[in-house]
Amino acid sequence: MNLPYLKLSYLIFIFVISFSLTSQNEPKWVAPLDIPIQLSGTFGELRNNHFHAGLDIRTQGRQGLKVRSVQEGRISRIRVNVSGYGKTLYIEHPNGTTSVYAHLKKFAPKIEEFVKKNQYKKESFVIQIFPKVDEFPIDAGEVIGYSGNTGGSNGPHLHFEMRKTIGQLPINAMRYHLVIEDTQRPQVQNLYLYSGIDPFSVQKEYPLTKINDSVYSTAGVSASGKINVGLRLFDRQNLSYNKNGIYSVSVRLNGVEYFSYQMDQISFDDSKYINLMIDYQKLKKKKMRIQRFFTHPEQKFSFLKNVYQNGQMQIDPGKSYQLLIELNDYNKNTSYVEVYLTGSKEIFNQKKKKNNLIKPMEEYLYEFNDKSVYFEKDSFFDEVNLKVEDLGDTLRVGEDLFPMRKAYAIKYKIPKGDSLTISQSFLSILNKKGKPIFFSAFKKDGYWQGKSKSLGGFLISRDSISPEIKASNFKEGQWLSNYDFLRLKISDDFSGLKKFRGEINGKWILLEHEPKNNSLIYDFSDLEFKETLNLLTIEAEDQVGNKTIFKRKFYRKRK
Repeated sequence: MNLPYLKLSYLIFIFVISFSLTSQNEPKWVAPLDIPIQLSGTFGELRNNHFHAGLDIRTQGRQGLKVRSVQEGRISRIRVNVSGYGKTLYIEHPNGTTSVYAHLKKFAPKIEEFVKKNQYKKESFVIQIFPKVDEFPIDAGEVIGYSGNTGGSNGPHLHFEMRKTIGQLPINAMRYHLVIEDTQRPQVQNLYLYSGIDPFSVQKEYPLTKINDSVYSTAGVSASGKINVGLRLFDRQNLSYNKNGIYSVSVRLNGVEYFSYQMDQISFDDSKYINLMIDYQKLKKKKMRIQRFFTHPEQKFSFLKNVYQNGQMQIDPGKSYQLLIELNDYNKNTSYVEVYLTGSKEIFNQKKKKNNLIKPMEEYLYEFNDKSVYFEKDSFFDEVNLKVEDLGDTLRVGEDLFPMRKAYAIKYKIPKGDSLTISQSFLSILNKKGKPIFFSAFKKDGYWQGKSKSLGGFLISRDSISPEIKASNFKEGQWLSNYDFLRLKISDDFSGLKKFRGEINGKWILLEHEPKNNSLIYDFSDLEFKETLNLLTIEAEDQVGNKTIFKRKFYRKRK
């Protein structure tokens, strides 16, 4: 028999066996939803004050779709909150990853029962639980909950994350077997050149023309000195109209790369510096999000490909340059911005006028008769123009045009008056429309004191109206034997709801609170009451201590 043939056959056999064993050892992966995957949010895209840590998966405008565990594992954490991720499950997998499922409407029955048991034990709707290692084993594809719109969600969807279990570092879930139809390239709206990286740098805007399916360009550009670039841009997938973020970028001048990143993994600490990656003033003044491609000396992004690239490019008079920006989504759809620059004698990097200067390395105390503002060192990332004024009733701390590194301290003397007026008063901050909203502060030594990371106006406001509670689906003295739920509305007109407590016949009940529609819901299957005549009592309190007590009697047949 031919010896080389035997050797070749043996090698092929070993390869097939090895491949088979490797395939068997790979963990099974199941999509988190049974419907085709369409995205309304991508990994690492820029949001208000944070990078998006997962994928937002559309649920066709519906709630209640089955949510499945993508791999086998165990439930390591359960969280219920009225804000943030809402109802959330964390599943730890044997391969060192953790999957996260947020904004759920409810959990699977066995999990729901476990959560309610703990909520009743702690007498709290808001709860966080860390089950024991062997308490909740989960199979790949097992239904763990139902999609919803809880927490800080702006519409029904599933927020899905993959993390490295050690360190809880979010990783791009697109690397897993999610079938997403996407043939669309990133879209670019405008190009911006900046003379520097601080708030005093000059900005110039250039409209772009689409040359072909993948290239954008503009008329010849003249510049000089140090420049960096910014773009208004977004990405879309097929069958989805949401404007999402890009996956990677490379900025090159005459073929030399000056800035790049790729969104494969991020750290939650990255969000501390996100406002350095945008034109913050443009966002606040014009509601335009311009993504800037440079590295600020104070930022510490974990996802940068080369920490030595700072995005600053030198343009010399009389020389010609090609600026090429390459933009990619995860499915390798690519767009380019190609610009030809000529170095001019014009001083592009002329600085704006500096007034009321605050320097990062210094502390500042502004004291008035009954108010004060204190900025500690490193409150800002850069030098800023900031005017602090006492305007009588209002304390004006500049405008919200600069990203802050640390919160500054506010002190506001509590005015004299009767005890009721004082107890109903609070320190408020003016929103974008000039309307006062509750500002979290505490009373100490005759002052309201608090900290803020947003600049703006402050004044003393008063809230004399208690929270309002209304029954939605029942009346006083009604028979509710065939009802599955009690439904109510709870709201507060000014300072906002601080806390509430519900009881039936003196026993605490779980009232599920959804602030987006001010609803309270009690599930009759939670508890059994022996009485036919029952008394529902709900006590609510707003942020300044105004209280409401709501009482209703109802009848229900005993089971």
